Amino acid sequence: MDLNLIPKIKHTDSNNFFLLAGPCAIEGEEMALRIAEHILKVTNKLQIPFIFKGSFKKANRSRIDSFTGIGDEKALKVLRKVSETFNVPTVTDIHTNEDAEKAAQYVDVLQIPAFLVRQTDLVVAAAKTGKVVNLKKGQFMSPGAMKHAVQKVKDAGNDKAWITDRGTMFGYQDMIVDFRGIPEMQQFAPTILDITHSLQQPNQTSGVTGGRPDMIETIARAGVVVGVDGLFLETHFDPSTAKSDGANMLDLQYLEGLLTNLTAIRKTINSF
Repeated sequence: MDLNLIPKIKHTDSNNFFLLAGPCAIEGEEMALRIAEHILKVTNKLQIPFIFKGSFKKANRSRIDSFTGIGDEKALKVLRKVSETFNVPTVTDIHTNEDAEKAAQYVDVLQIPAFLVRQTDLVVAAAKTGKVVNLKKGQFMSPGAMKHAVQKVKDAGNDKAWITDRGTMFGYQDMIVDFRGIPEMQQFAPTILDITHSLQQPNQTSGVTGGRPDMIETIARAGVVVGVDGLFLETHFDPSTAKSDGANMLDLQYLEGLLTNLTAIRKTINSF
């Protein structure tokens, strides 16, 4: 895939997967810079193209008292600060048509949340900004159905679309990844595997989503073997205190070990 579409991305000759990683939500400038710096040190060492991820607001929450953000403009300015400080591209998710134009002034990739990927007006608004549009596969959608979301981006005059698989609902409180869907969706657009959201356990009676972070490496290894173009994961230096999705995040201290193993697998696959 052509990563030249993304300003500031660091290219290598390793044929490695690329990585979208960062906290679930922007909780403040210091935490975002701290996480970004750590990830960048690891990805530079392993020659992994890196895009910093952070939500400037969380619109899809189970409970009204859940953390939703520090303020839209404040969080977007933090994303810009990360990009300027470390010379890395950034991605954030949007929820309304107005968000598309606003966020496009600060980030390089606009992400459509899984629950909203069939919202035509939102997808078209994102596409019309000219930014790369990362389409999260709906938990309720088949891999084949994602071709229609990609086509909406193209019909809006933008050929820069990605697909991200984040699992499929399995009962009320669990997710599964159907790895057959990866090569199917790659026929439509470059395809990314969202490791951490695929391990969510939603619809808990507490109103706080659970997760299985112990399975992160298992899911990630399988994705790399299948040949995903990119990986997506949320990470934090203290998931237990993260204000959003801490239950399925990767502890930042384990990132280098995980990516080292995954890079070794990718090199082995590429040697065949």
